[in-house]
Formats: sequence, C-alpha cells, structure tokens
Amino acid sequence: MKISRVYATGESRRREHPSRDALQTLDTHGVCRVTVETADGLVGNGSIDFGRLDAAPAVLAHLINDELAPEVVGQDPFMIRAVRDRLWQVTDYHGTAGLALLGIAGVDVALWDLVGKAVGQPVWRLLGARRDRVPTYAMVGWLNYGLDELKRICTRAMEQGFRGVKIKVGAPTLEEDVRRIEATRSAIGTSGLIMVDANQVFSLAEALRRGRVYQELGCFWLEEPLRADDVDGLARLAAELTIPIASGENNFGKRQFRQLFERRAVDVVQPDIRRAGGVTECLEIGLMADAFEIPYASHGGGVHLHVLAALPNTLYMESGLLRDDSPVRLVDGCFPLPETPGFGPSA
Repeated sequence: MKISRVYATGESRRREHPSRDALQTLDTHGVCRVTVETADGLVGNGSIDFGRLDAAPAVLAHLINDELAPEVVGQDPFMIRAVRDRLWQVTDYHGTAGLALLGIAGVDVALWDLVGKAVGQPVWRLLGARRDRVPTYAMVGWLNYGLDELKRICTRAMEQGFRGVKIKVGAPTLEEDVRRIEATRSAIGTSGLIMVDANQVFSLAEALRRGRVYQELGCFWLEEPLRADDVDGLARLAAELTIPIASGENNFGKRQFRQLFERRAVDVVQPDIRRAGGVTECLEIGLMADAFEIPYASHGGGVHLHVLAALPNTLYMESGLLRDDSPVRLVDGCFPLPETPGFGPSA
C-alpha cells in the first residue's frame, strides 16, 4: 500500500460572537483540512483549527501542498513515524517549530485516520488503550462573559455531567478574578473542579501574587501563568506555589517538553495536538511525562481523546459544552471511546 495523493484546503470566516481571554480575542473560525489517499481507494482526514488570523488556514494549506505533500506521496501510510521524521527533516532549514509543525500534525492525524480505516479499528485501539473512557472538564469561562452569563454556562456544564470547569483569569485586577472564581463556585457547588487559565500574561511576581490567592480559593490548577518559553519562571512557580502549575499548549515538539520535565517546570502537562506535532508526537510526549510522574491533560479534545485513552498518566481531557444535538453523553464525568474506524467524525 502506498500513498498516492496528499492535499490540503483552507477556509475561514469571522465569528459572530468572538471570545476573549487575557491575551487575545478569538474572532475567526478557521480550518485547514488535510486529506491523504492511497491507490487502493483509502482516505484519511485531518484538520487544523484556527481561532485567529484569517489567512492562516490558506497559508498552511499552501505549505502542505507545496512542501510536505511531495515528501509523503509514495510512502507506506503505516510508516507513520518515518513520515513524521522525514517531514521534520525537510522543514528544518526554515524552522519546524511553528506553522510547519501544524502542517506535520495535520498529515500525522490524517495518516492515523487512514490506518484505522484500513484495519477497521478506532485509533485508540491501535495506540494500545489503557482505559475505556476519559475524564473530562468543560472550558466555558471566557473573559468577555459577565458574572451572570458565566454562572449560567458553568451550571449548564455541570448539568451535562462534566467533572469541573475552566475559566479565564488575568483580568485587569485580582479582585475581578476573585469575583469570577467565587461566582463560578456558587454555580457549580463544592464538588466541582475549577481550573483557572491566565494565557501567559503574568510577570513572575504577579503570578506568585495571584497564584497564592487562587490556591486559597481552592482552584485545581493554574494554567499558563507565564510565557510558554519561560521555563525558569515556571519552575520557580511550581516550587513555590501549592496550586499545580499547568502548561504546554504553546510548546512545539517533544524536545521542548523535555525541558519542562527536566526542570520540573510543570505539575500538569497540556500538549496541543496541532502545535505539539500530531498524534504520534503527543503520544511520545505523554509517555515521556509518565516517566517523570507528571500527569497529562490535553489542550482541546477531538482526536486527542484517542491519545488520552492510551496514556497511563491521563488526568483530564478539555472539552467545550456538548451541543444539544450531540449523540455523545458523558458517563460518570467521562467521554466514552468511539467504535468508528479511524477517528470517525472527530477527524
């Protein structure tokens, strides 16, 4: 079996209701779709989503079609790590970490989807499943939500069966953050978890100041308090605060994650399937984290569900609210694993 064609398309549209965190406004629905085909008629699909930058999906599609695809055509689709390594090598000159790695991730996801379809199995089975369901929480607390809307959405998340909620912090004042956390607690009760996410906006001193308050309020973790590349600062926070420090969604490739682990800079690691480099890279990151006894909680859901099913150190999957028409129902705060070959609709 050989790969006969690889192609990508990009599209974007403006969000009717943009979301805001402490760093940015997410005003675009963008996606780059990647398709891998074999001469036998098998098709694998992957997609890379964007929340900003109208032109980014089309730019990424151009990079995949002109630079990555020629290196993949003719290869055996089951040789996924060989393809991954080949694409890292061909993009090394201009830098793999960045947009090129998002392209590699899209190809990687499409290959796993194709292989699952080729053997008639969901990808989590091929990765060597550790569990039959994955614990999950809901990311629902954008900074542009007023307190009443925040409470309403957090209540809905708990009614849908999530184990907890994540809200954005990093408001102009600590007092505003405290009001948001207290409003969330009033909505979800004492048993639900509250994760707080600062989206890289604090200085070290401010992260220490606010982190001490967040931990007193019983927050489960403090996410991205500092820039993703401030490994020294994250290590100091992890050493000085009792609230767990979570980070990783803006790290690229397993070698950047190795630095976090060696420095004990995170208590919870959170790779993003796109920036980390795909299913293959995320699985390797998760297994490396397990060797350092660091739990793994994904940034985002979708195909990440299959990686989380296979890892021994899985903590939580991040999700949005379930759609009213969603066929999925949580079981004891967990997502059940799909039986559709490949990734199914999530790819």
